[in-house]
Amino acid sequence: MIRKVNRFHGHGSLRYLKNNADDKRSRFFAIKYVENKMRKNSRFSVIISKKIVKSAVSRNRIRRRLFEIIRLNLKNIKPGTDMAIIVFSADLKDISYNEINEGFLRLLKDAGLLLLDE
Repeated sequence: MIRKVNRFHGHGSLRYLKNNADDKRSRFFAIKYVENKMRKNSRFSVIISKKIVKSAVSRNRIRRRLFEIIRLNLKNIKPGTDMAIIVFSADLKDISYNEINEGFLRLLKDAGLLLLDE
């Protein structure tokens, strides 16, 4: 799990992100991101609808895996960015950690949010 300062709190922040953010999309998920000049820490949220993944166990597993990828790559992500990862494929629970990691890093690189080219 990522630290509290790196997580969203409340619906107001997510509403702002929804209305003002750019987005990048991959096969399994999309990221919506916007620069927040009021903060020096980046904030993240993982959104998985019950319509996509019915089981709470599976939704939480996907959420934990994505938060772990974020935690391990946080130092390489541009600071002061608000980001929501929106999952829209139930297949994400079955694919390997490395595939998810590569897909997430590719989206960050396409969005220009990755500080170091790996």
